[in-house]
Amino acid sequence: MLDQTQPLLDIRDLHVTFALRSGLLMRTHATVHAVNGVSISARRGEVLGLVGESGCGKTTLGRAVVGLTPTSGGSIKFDGLELAGKDRDDVDGLAKKIQLIFQDPYSSLHPRKMVRDLVGEALVINGIAKGAEADRLTLSMLQRVGLGVEHLYRFPHEFSGGQRQRIALARALVLHPELIILDEPTSALDVSVQAQTLNLLKELKTELGLTYLFISHDLGVVRYMSDRIAVMYLGNIVETGPTQSVFDQPQHPYTGSLLAALPSIHADQRKTRVVLEGDPPTPIDPPPGCPFAGRCPKVQPLCREQNPVLKGHGTDTLHQTACHDPDI
Repeated sequence: MLDQTQPLLDIRDLHVTFALRSGLLMRTHATVHAVNGVSISARRGEVLGLVGESGCGKTTLGRAVVGLTPTSGGSIKFDGLELAGKDRDDVDGLAKKIQLIFQDPYSSLHPRKMVRDLVGEALVINGIAKGAEADRLTLSMLQRVGLGVEHLYRFPHEFSGGQRQRIALARALVLHPELIILDEPTSALDVSVQAQTLNLLKELKTELGLTYLFISHDLGVVRYMSDRIAVMYLGNIVETGPTQSVFDQPQHPYTGSLLAALPSIHADQRKTRVVLEGDPPTPIDPPPGCPFAGRCPKVQPLCREQNPVLKGHGTDTLHQTACHDPDI
């Protein structure tokens, strides 16, 4: 029996940096700290939402999990197996267990391959099926995501954005993975198509027992999809907890500012807009202390010297915030 108490994905103190080089000898003159000591985990069958503004490191984190971006330090464990620092091709069967769905489905689908090959080639490469059996499994998965036999011999440019995302989803699911990393999967879609895609993702999660790392900047979408939320700012996790708890009682000033910007259709639930002063600091050689210190209305001298760690609130250990404010 599977241990439901142990995380399927467990990331600890993860760092991802990029060297900026210039000159004839291409010497390093600065370092970009894209992910700066992130620790998050997702239990089997859970949807963990990773939310934050553009450039905060969300996509880099997702790419690091699947090995598309090298890590600079820390640990990435999948079902107890350490992945950090390893070539994913050397980890037996990992491609069948973890899949990544990109934000732009058109750029991730080979323009000169038909849907039959785009979805079915993974079965052949991984030695699962070939020939007629591969075609049968391919069609079965396409039908499960709302496409049909008439789509098998078409090319990506013949489909709408929503249909292309369904093709990308079928390609990921045909290997029956355990974890799917969804990087802004609906941001390029119309609102009505977004709703259809999100409902499909929920159905598939329940039916196939999937675990999602759902990356998005859209708080409404994250609230609808996620069991737990991690809020990211400039490469750091500043707040994490059960979805309802984070939305009802945000603790970190940055989380509060994000939620205050959400529109409401109820006149009695209108919120006071929180306007943050200044601009986000650059991830290039960031200064010490809390990454939010330069924009925080509750900043203290300690905030500019020491980066706070995530901590619970009283007896609530599930809802955690990285902040020096003693009232939190």
